[in-house]
Parts: sequence; C-alpha cells; structure tokens
Amino acid sequence: MKKLLIGFLLLAACTRTTVIQPTRSGGGVVSASSARPALDAFLTAIRSKDLQALGANWGDKDGPIRDSKRISRDELEKRELLLMCYFAHDSYSVLDDQPVAGGERKLTVRLTKGTLSRTTDFLLASAPERWYVRSGNVEPVRDLCSRK
Repeated sequence: MKKLLIGFLLLAACTRTTVIQPTRSGGGVVSASSARPALDAFLTAIRSKDLQALGANWGDKDGPIRDSKRISRDELEKRELLLMCYFAHDSYSVLDDQPVAGGERKLTVRLTKGTLSRTTDFLLASAPERWYVRSGNVEPVRDLCSRK
C-alpha cells in the first residue's frame, strides 16, 4: 500500500495538474480547508452528476446554499442541473489562483469536454469552517452545455 501511495505521489508530481481529494468529517460532510479542494469537490460533483455533493460545495461566506433559506429546494435543484450542464467536463486543469476582494479567491480553470476546451473563472468564498464555490462564469462554457 505504501509503495502504491508513493508511486501515486511521484506520478502526481510529474504532471501539471493534481487533484486534491477533500477530506470527510463526521456525517459525510466534505471539508475543504482551502479554495482548491473546494473547487475540486465542486467539479467532481458536477462530473459525477451528484446533486447532494454539488449542494454541499456550492455556497458563500454564510455556508452552503442548500442550507440557506434564500431559494426553495426545487429552485436549488433546477440551478444545480444548469450548473451540471454548463460546467460538464471530461477533465479540467487549474491555470491560476488569485486572491480577490473580500478574502475570496478566483481560480481560472480550463474545462475539456471531448475535443473542446474552454477557460472560465470560479470565485470561491471562505465560510467559518471551510471554503465554497460561490460562482462560476458560464459565458465561456455555454457551448459545452449544448454539445453531447
């Protein structure tokens, strides 16, 4: 097992992009202690079409959107399905990570679906105990949604 882990770490060090798996705390809640693991969990939820995981990783400084009373459960699911369509991908790579106003971070990401690659930005916000993807720019990736 140790050799496999060491081999994986060496392989990851040789690639341009590594995927950081978020840790799980009690109750199965994903714990993203910084912006990058939060983005990884968000994009993993999109790729696997997991509404529960997506709702757990989409939020703002006040916590996950699924726990807020700002939108109904029905509206939340409709928005999550749109996010899954727009940000659908086969692979992704983080190109840039910058601090922005309000203690947030902007991560520039290249999403690849089939032969198409599009670059877009995600804003991530820190809540008291973890990070969340607050928003993503859908304009550059609209055609990923229309492609099968």
